[in-house]
Amino acid sequence: MKKTVMLFLLAVAMTACTRHDQAPALPTATARGAALVEVSGSKQVQRIGAALDQPVVLQVNDAQGAAVKGALVKLSGTNGTAFEPGAALTDDSGQFTALVSAPGQAGHFEVAASTQSSDGKTVEIKLDEMALGYEQLLGRQLNQQFCNRCHDPESTTERVSNMDNLDPKPHPFSEGDTLNKMSDADLVSIISHGGGALNKSPSMPPFGYTLSKSDIQALVSYIRAVADPPYHAPGATYANK
Repeated sequence: MKKTVMLFLLAVAMTACTRHDQAPALPTATARGAALVEVSGSKQVQRIGAALDQPVVLQVNDAQGAAVKGALVKLSGTNGTAFEPGAALTDDSGQFTALVSAPGQAGHFEVAASTQSSDGKTVEIKLDEMALGYEQLLGRQLNQQFCNRCHDPESTTERVSNMDNLDPKPHPFSEGDTLNKMSDADLVSIISHGGGALNKSPSMPPFGYTLSKSDIQALVSYIRAVADPPYHAPGATYANK
């Protein structure tokens, strides 16, 4: 009798697990469009594992550019990225809104959105987001405090960019085409001793007496994280015999 009861309970538990593992059924689309466009939500920066500050908002339009209600939009992305919801129908304004949480690994991560067009083809767009670890978050804070007035070309209500007043213009920290070619040691030297340390612009002041070594390393880590195209650390090299 006990053996029978145990087998029954085991079967119930396995059934529950199976049901739990099953993905929820997708809603059925009542309409299809021709284009999928981003309304807002890309290029956000957040700490690893946390929800982005702003939701991702997408819109499905028909061939004439009018919003389509009832189109199914699905999200996917870099491993570890979470979506709420991961799929839903567009609302009366033709829009789909989702909260996105960054994966547990620092670096760029992708949010891919897709919908089916009226001719049965998959329409997809990809959004680029950024997840930062602790050191990179510290670097971001230091950038906002000491650097981005000159290294960020965009002015805000809280900060007016000084980039256009400088000659030569400083490189934005996201300018991977230039900064990716510099070693970590070079970046540390320029931040610590100023642009003149590597025959760069003397407009870049030294911060070695203002920031600690760990602060400067955090800034370098942040510069590497936001690089576009992404920064790839050089691999080990071996001298030829």
